Amino acid sequence: MEPLPFPNPHPPMPSPSPTSSTMAYFAAFISLGLTSATLGPTLPALADQTGVTLKGISYLFTARSLGYMLGALNGGRLFDRMPGHFLMAGTLLATAALLALVPSAATIEVLFALMLFMGAGEATLDVGCNTLLVWIHRDNLGPTMNALHFFFGVGALISPIIVGQVVASTGGIAWAYWLVALLVLPPALVLFRLPAPSNPSHHTQKVPVATRPAIVLLFAVCFFLIVGAEAGFASWIYTYALELGLADAAGAAYLTSAFWGAFTIGRLVMIPVAARLRPGAILFGDLFGCLIGVAIIAAWPSETTALWLGTAVFGLSIASLFATLFSLANEHLNISGSITGWFFVGTSAGGMAVPWTIGQFFESVGPGVMTTVVAVDLLASIVLFGLVIVATRSTPTPLP
Repeated sequence: MEPLPFPNPHPPMPSPSPTSSTMAYFAAFISLGLTSATLGPTLPALADQTGVTLKGISYLFTARSLGYMLGALNGGRLFDRMPGHFLMAGTLLATAALLALVPSAATIEVLFALMLFMGAGEATLDVGCNTLLVWIHRDNLGPTMNALHFFFGVGALISPIIVGQVVASTGGIAWAYWLVALLVLPPALVLFRLPAPSNPSHHTQKVPVATRPAIVLLFAVCFFLIVGAEAGFASWIYTYALELGLADAAGAAYLTSAFWGAFTIGRLVMIPVAARLRPGAILFGDLFGCLIGVAIIAAWPSETTALWLGTAVFGLSIASLFATLFSLANEHLNISGSITGWFFVGTSAGGMAVPWTIGQFFESVGPGVMTTVVAVDLLASIVLFGLVIVATRSTPTPLP
């Protein structure tokens, strides 16, 4: 009589499904867009809630970006060492809890702490989705990376609409944060059930150590500039419209939503375009489009039509900058969690510095400081992207 078979006490880990994992990252990025776009439209209400000025409430951007920076540094290393899906799921659950606490924060200090931890969670999720997507789709990254960031735009588009509807219905922002917190939960449950991909870098030929740190730093500064321009515009366009009397609270929320709508459309359009054009051409075209959008707003500061048109042009143009820059980096570097972490240190610093700078001068100089700061940032980006193109031409491309 043969012995009964017993189950293997150490069964092999199931192989992750590229399609299932990719869909989960898309859902997680909707959540990331929802949380990231909530602060801007609620900024004046949070200032009233805590009894501070717009200059004082602008320090929330500093808190969020500081947390983002810390999360990027630590999260990048964690994704190289532990199952990525478990880490992302836990981060989403923590983010939902933090969002739910925002309406009860009575002081700027409490809000600062909440935004600090929320920024760390956003960075961990951002690093994880981008890194793991590279590991799954390394050989055909451009369209998939643009698709990932398209879903960020979907979440960022929905968020101001939620805020506008809640403010119109209740006169406050509490239910806006609570609804966003609920919407963050489903992707966490999905990720808990999926096995995570592993780092494939040991199968690739690495870029020489002598050239790689300089290239990583150059890309990190590029991320600083493009995210700074995006965050500065998206975070202050709501208050810009209110202060100039070009919209009421609900109208300004819809203007913010129009920016994210154009942003989302831009990323959707770039999915097929990224499969046909080189990243360098896309980058420079996008930057000049951003400058045109800002110029339209600055040239006619009292015209509502110019504000909406310039916002739409800026949103369309800046939409694919991040994903395209990441695709360009993938062509010249073996992307690990640690390298992605350094990229997101750049994004966090930009997302902190540019909105904070605008906030320091918004009341003393006037709302026009927003377009001035963003325009200077974009001009610096054009110069630096030129340096990136030159530097990467002499950098060996990693082999699959």
